[in-house]
Amino acid sequence: MPKKTFENSEVLTAEMVAQYLGLSRLKVYELFQKSPESGGIPNFKVGGSKRVRKSTFLEWIDRLEQQKVQA
Repeated sequence: MPKKTFENSEVLTAEMVAQYLGLSRLKVYELFQKSPESGGIPNFKVGGSKRVRKSTFLEWIDRLEQQKVQA
């Protein structure tokens, strides 16, 4: 089975998000801990791991861009 990558996954791991954003995995986990209202990445748990739907993650990026434009 081929390795899941950002492009071919509907659900993303912290590692995938970190690579996409060019951040450390630790920073992504910090963003997972923050509420979405405070700029955190919306996520859910699968067992002991946090995940985010790709569509939700891309919407989060769009919201950040919109906030910057409005500021």
